[in-house]
Amino acid sequence: MTRKKTIGISLGLLVCSILIALIFFWTAPEAEMEGASKTTAMLVDVVQAEQGDFNPLIIATGLVQPATDISLSNQVGGEVTHIASQFLPGAYVKKGEMLLQINPADYENTLMLRKSDLALAQSDYEVELGRQDVAVKDYELIGDELSSKNQNLVLRKPQLEAAKANVKAAEAAVSQANLNLQRTAIRAPFDAHILTRNVNLGSQIAPASDLGRLVGISEYWIIANVPLSKINWLDIGEGKEGSGAPVKIVHPSAWEDGQFREGKVSRLVGALDNQSRLARVIVSVPDPLLRERPNPEKPPLIIGTFVEVQIEARKLKDVVRLAKQYIRPGNTVWVLKEGKLEIRKVDILFEDGEYAYVREGLTSSDQIVATDLATVVEGSPLRLEED
Repeated sequence: MTRKKTIGISLGLLVCSILIALIFFWTAPEAEMEGASKTTAMLVDVVQAEQGDFNPLIIATGLVQPATDISLSNQVGGEVTHIASQFLPGAYVKKGEMLLQINPADYENTLMLRKSDLALAQSDYEVELGRQDVAVKDYELIGDELSSKNQNLVLRKPQLEAAKANVKAAEAAVSQANLNLQRTAIRAPFDAHILTRNVNLGSQIAPASDLGRLVGISEYWIIANVPLSKINWLDIGEGKEGSGAPVKIVHPSAWEDGQFREGKVSRLVGALDNQSRLARVIVSVPDPLLRERPNPEKPPLIIGTFVEVQIEARKLKDVVRLAKQYIRPGNTVWVLKEGKLEIRKVDILFEDGEYAYVREGLTSSDQIVATDLATVVEGSPLRLEED
């Protein structure tokens, strides 16, 4: 009985404690927060645009190709009896240097035979001249009037014309035989760099055989792909020496920092590239292998190399130049004006790889917001760090 009483008292005290706690929770006063919100101007950085005359750079890539590239071939056949020491891949040869010799014996014999034929033809012609003199005298003694046709026959004019024709044919045969003899010596057609040689001493070659590949060393071309919209901004030289837009050629992955070559835009290829659908221009580079003016500070151009070309476009006058990263969507620029954000529409005349050239909408005195803002609202308050 005592134990039950103790448990009952304990339960009663627990229930009373819970009720008291709930009463305090329900009747406790609530704290009210009071304060004021303050709008803070966004901190930004600004840059100044440049105004003036500029020559934009059009950046493109291109493939180095030789301006003159031939497969050397022979016009007469025979056995190769001599090969010049400089006729090797990688060697340089001057125009007119002999590269190889085909056995000339057969062609020398043919020339002698043709000269003999010429001598006989000339002899026959001299004999016919004598016969014609005799025919003229006989005709004068007879004194008969003949028709023009019969008169020519009596005076042996057809025989004389045939003798003349035989002499001319024999002279042509001698000239051809002499030409074939000269063609047994294969010479360099221009100052060239030898890329390949496909013949050896003792080889039997037929006419029009592929003897090797030669490229000219006075000029290389770079076929560069340029957007069609940029073509009107280029000066095309049209092959005139010294004309055309200046070009700086670089190859960052292979050349050292600061190394470059120079060229000119010489021609516009009259067809778009089939794959990229870009226009193609020919950049002419003189002395590509630095043979005429050696310069250890400049790298030689290697055929087949992809290089970067920086083409100088026509001068843009009285424009504002601004880094492209500050051109916002919709050709707009953020301007800080009187402590507020102004979203200004601009008219962009031209863009190159780094800059936008603005024709209208900006001046050099405008403060361009360089900071990327999370919230862009016209008239938003802005401040600079010094403010």
